[in-house]
Amino acid sequence: MEAHLVEISKFFETEYPLNKEGLQELLHLFQLKHYNKGDIVLRSGAEETQLRFLNKGMLREYYATASKETNINFYTKPQFITDLTAFNNDSKTKKHQECLSKVELLVVQKTAFRQLLNKYQCGQSFIEMSFQRLLKHKELLEFNRITKTSEDLYQELFIYKPEWLELIPQYHIASYLNITPETLSRIRKRIS
Repeated sequence: MEAHLVEISKFFETEYPLNKEGLQELLHLFQLKHYNKGDIVLRSGAEETQLRFLNKGMLREYYATASKETNINFYTKPQFITDLTAFNNDSKTKKHQECLSKVELLVVQKTAFRQLLNKYQCGQSFIEMSFQRLLKHKELLEFNRITKTSEDLYQELFIYKPEWLELIPQYHIASYLNITPETLSRIRKRIS
C-alpha cells in the first residue's frame, strides 16, 4: 500500500468498515494534494465538489462576516473534513477552511465518489453514519455553547482536546470559545 494511504486505510478499518473491494476501489480514487500554512481549502459560497480527508497537518473551520471570523472546529487528526451537508445536498457551503500548518489532503471528486456509492451498498452506510456523527457533534456544540460558561468550555478542551490547546494559536481558541484573547488569558490563569 502506498504510504499516503495508510492513515485513511486505518480510518476506514476502525471507523467505517467497508467491504475489501469497495475500500480498495475508493482508495484508488483519492489524489494527494499539498497545501501551505495560510492556504484556504474551502470558501463560503463555493459548491462542495470534493470529499477531502486530512492526512497530515492542521486546519481551522470558521464562519466569516465582513467584520468577524468565528472558529467552529479544528482538525488535527486524520479524518474527513468535507462540509458533508453541502456535499450531499449539492449546495454551497457557508464555511471556510484554512490551513494552520502545512497540510496533506486526500481528495476524491464528488462524481467519482457517487458512482462508487451506487456500486457498493456499504458506501451508503458510510454517508448515513457520517451524517449521524455530524448531527451528534453539532447538537453537542450548540448545547455546550448555550448552557456552559467559557471557563467550562475551556476546561472541556483541556480534558478532551488537549492537542488543540498545544498546537493551535490562542487567539483561534478564543474565537472558538467566542471570547476575547484577554478573557481566555484570565481563564487560563485561574485554571493553572
